[in-house]
Amino acid sequence: MQKDFFYVVLGGFAGGIFFRSFFDFGVSFSWLFIFLGIILFFFYLLKIKKRENHERAVSLEKILFLVILLMSVGLGMMRFDAVGLDKDNLALDKLVGEKVKMKAIVVDEPDVRENNTRLIIKFSDLGLENTPLNEKAIITTGHYPKFKYGDEINIFGELKKPKNFVSDDNREFDYISYLAKDRIYYQMFYPEVNYLSSGNGNFIKEKLFEVKTAFLFQIKKIIPEPHSSLLGGLVVGAKESLGKELQEDFRKTGLIHIVVLSGYNLTIVAEFMMGLFSFLPIVFSTLLGAVSIILFAIMTGASATIVRASVMALLVMLAHSTGRVNQMTRTLFLAGFLMLLHNPNILIFDPSFQLSFMATFGLIVLSPRVKKYFEFIPEKFNLRESLVAVISTQIFVLPLILYMMGDFSVVSIPVNLLVLMFIPLTMLLGFLTGIFGFISSFLAIPFAYATYGLLTYELKIVDIFASLPFSSFHISYFPAWLMVSIYGIYFIWLLRKKVE
Repeated sequence: MQKDFFYVVLGGFAGGIFFRSFFDFGVSFSWLFIFLGIILFFFYLLKIKKRENHERAVSLEKILFLVILLMSVGLGMMRFDAVGLDKDNLALDKLVGEKVKMKAIVVDEPDVRENNTRLIIKFSDLGLENTPLNEKAIITTGHYPKFKYGDEINIFGELKKPKNFVSDDNREFDYISYLAKDRIYYQMFYPEVNYLSSGNGNFIKEKLFEVKTAFLFQIKKIIPEPHSSLLGGLVVGAKESLGKELQEDFRKTGLIHIVVLSGYNLTIVAEFMMGLFSFLPIVFSTLLGAVSIILFAIMTGASATIVRASVMALLVMLAHSTGRVNQMTRTLFLAGFLMLLHNPNILIFDPSFQLSFMATFGLIVLSPRVKKYFEFIPEKFNLRESLVAVISTQIFVLPLILYMMGDFSVVSIPVNLLVLMFIPLTMLLGFLTGIFGFISSFLAIPFAYATYGLLTYELKIVDIFASLPFSSFHISYFPAWLMVSIYGIYFIWLLRKKVE
């Protein structure tokens, strides 16, 4: 019964956020749910005194469930209202469409694309009285001059509001809300940008980014493109473009998740470390896996996305090492609840959170059930585990991917199987290449050659399968109701398996 109440609270809270993300009936609507829950609770207290038999007890339990559900939904909506997206009536709205000159601080790692660089900035001096300095913007600029986290810059250009856009197959992306979840409300395209000073960010974060930049420099000295950019994405989540054509190939083959440091990548690394030290007691091998996740998260600068991915990876690792699937499922939902409590906007407006959560859920609850069907696959080189992990995650993220992007990769499973087993070793050798590069390029060369060979193999697999005419196809229409229905079928199947 307590377990059921746990899921009612979390489900109700998430349901309230989900509803409020699309509909706004005012704060009073949230209070209505709370008020109804309180009234029903007093009704429950009156009835419990008159309880006479088991049938009445079951009825009272249902009333209590409804009380908790109503109040949880109300609290979810209230939390959304408390955080809010604040997309309208902002202080700088009156300057939209005008050319403005202002000072700002770069508050995140620059996002280096193929043709430009994107900077997330926070205004530090607007030249306006009584204007709050908590609004952020994303500016698109050239590759040079280079800027880094914590730089104060002077900007002159036209201030714009972000706009939603529609893809070629009529899928509308709510770009406004996607940016607003991170408090980004404005855009500027190729403004005049001048450097003023550095060291204006968080000291620890700034030093982490400096170490990361130096590490990437060591890699790029020895390993050529596009191998070095791929390795940077694998090892430290570097935001450097692989090029449009290569990214499209990764998308076609269902391997786009390895381009950036995701929860899935971190899980692979952790399980590799656990396997490497499997001769040790399970407590020590698990601890080493956890330490590897934490170190990788720190090296990337510990952004909100990476922290969430790290939490997901730690949960998967614990589930696999302890075998307590039910307990880890509850822990996953609790972690999701805490993330929503911190920022409720990620439930609907953050695709990375949605994909990470579903992939992690699939790894925890589905992989033990899928594993028994592949006992004929040898465990050597972690083949069985890799195949089970790929199938489990693909099953759970596919409906979401089809709804968001409409891309279905026919070759995803064989490509993932051929590539993923080498990813941990690639990351380890790539990491050693960078570390030894700090000491001497000569010492790093043996590791660099081995890393380059593995990266060449991985890129070749992607190239071969992406060139196949049937490698992927696009589904232009995949409605939300169909996605929800498929996930409904998944959960009903899982509940039945649990009962059995």
